[in-house]
Formats: sequence, structure tokens, C-alpha cells
Amino acid sequence: MQGVWRELAGLVLPVDCAGCGRPRTELCAECRRALSRGGRGARRVRPEPSPAGLPRVWAGAPYAEEVRAVLLAHKERGALRLARPLGAVLAGAVRGLRPGGGPLLLVPVPSARRAVACRGHDPVRRIALAAAAELRRAGVGEGAGARVLAVLRQRRPVADQAGLSARQRLANVADALHVRGGSGRLLVGAPVVLVDDLVTTGATLAEAARAVGTAGGQVTGAAVVAARGAVEINRN
Repeated sequence: MQGVWRELAGLVLPVDCAGCGRPRTELCAECRRALSRGGRGARRVRPEPSPAGLPRVWAGAPYAEEVRAVLLAHKERGALRLARPLGAVLAGAVRGLRPGGGPLLLVPVPSARRAVACRGHDPVRRIALAAAAELRRAGVGEGAGARVLAVLRQRRPVADQAGLSARQRLANVADALHVRGGSGRLLVGAPVVLVDDLVTTGATLAEAARAVGTAGGQVTGAAVVAARGAVEINRN
């Protein structure tokens, strides 16, 4: 119900830009350009050091300034209408992976149930749904189209990753994810793209790739809205 009330409030209450605070606009033109890197689009990135098992990762933008503010407004302050522009950025990162024709499966990295309950929504899943709609409009994932499969679950609690080193993050999420019972068959027959809002060390994406692979899915890469501290590499 929290998500419903936030949606209704957003329709009637004046808002400021989530990125820069400009009044009476939820996301101004300048901050939209920041999300799209001024029209330059997504780039392939690689955390240094990269954890074993990390697939190719494409990011829509660096995690800084306006981009950081917009992501936090959606994730922590319930600015739910930001899911659509963030989804467009994520869709650009998916296209960077060049997944080809045919059906495409977007598998969100899961949030802890307690975090979802506190926020009143699952931010990564919401952005993934917006990205899938954008990809379908663009004709990516022909046939069955681009679909979101929220099949990953945490099998055990993990600590907050903030402040942990790359090695500590790997230990924190090791064997922490699994594909929920009976869902493995849904992953067979189409390329899987892991999606998240942010990549830092890549530990969580590597663990998600392991869990999907164990269940029989074929991970073709990962797409995120933003990257923090990752090295950009060439587009191929």
C-alpha cells in the first residue's frame, strides 16, 4: 500500500527535480541529459579487480552527482515515476550488450525482503519492468519480446555492502542467491541479462550469474543504470 500512496501523492503534490532540486519538475531536461551521458549513451565497464564469474557489464552512466541523486530519490524516497527514465537508461545498457533477436529475459538482482518492505517497493524490479517496456517499443527481443523474470532470491541474509572492501563483498554474497524452486525451466531457451541499478565491485552480479548458471540459464551479460568506480573499456 505504501507504493500506491506514493503514486497518488506524486500526481497531486508539487515536486522538485530529483537530480538538481529545480522546482516543479520531477526530472529536468539537464538531469535527463546527465542520465543519458549527454546523448553519448551506455558504455561497457569493468570493476578493478573483477571478481571471477563476472559477465560483461554495460552501464548507462557513471554514479555521480545528478545520476546518484535520481537513483536515490527513486530507491529510498519513493519517487516512483522516475522508474520510466531510469528504465530507459537501463534499456540502453541492455542494447549495448547486443543480445540479438528472439526473446530476451531480464533477471533483476533481488533486494532483501526486509528492504522491500521498508521501502514499499522493489526498485530494481520496477526499473527492469520499465526497461523491458522500452526494449519492446524499440523492437529488441522480437517474438516473445523482452520479459522480466524475478526468479532470484536470497537464500540467507547478507550484510550491507556499503563500506566493505572488494574481498569482503565477495565473501558477504558468496552462495547467497538461488533461483526459486521450479523456476529454472523458465530460464532455458533465451539469453539472460542480469539487471541492477548499480555496480561497484561486481560481487553481487558475479553471484547472480553463478546462481542463474547453476539453474540452467545462459547469462549473456549484465546491464546496470550506473557504475561506481568501474573502468570504462572499449565498446566491443
